[in-house]
Amino acid sequence: MSLSILEKWYSRQCNGDWEHSFGVKISTIDNPGWSVSVDLHDTHKQEVIFERVNIDRQPDDWIHYWAKKEKFEIRCGSRNFSEAIEIFGRWFDSP
Repeated sequence: MSLSILEKWYSRQCNGDWEHSFGVKISTIDNPGWSVSVDLHDTHKQEVIFERVNIDRQPDDWIHYWAKKEKFEIRCGSRNFSEAIEIFGRWFDSP
């Protein structure tokens, strides 16, 4: 489900111009875990800024996310990618 959330979100942003300069970057980090950076430029959330939210359950079960500088940032444990993308989807679709 979470990958389809990201696929649909990205598809909605692509307008022949946005995707040439902006997008989504996904990489791994050495905690181990994931790093996700989502460009919010030219979206209804581009001006939103919020402080880092830390969900720390166990050393390998964690999600940190925040928004600033027209980006939604996620860092999470190696098995938390799906949950983190779902958090992004709910946040982006919220008023």
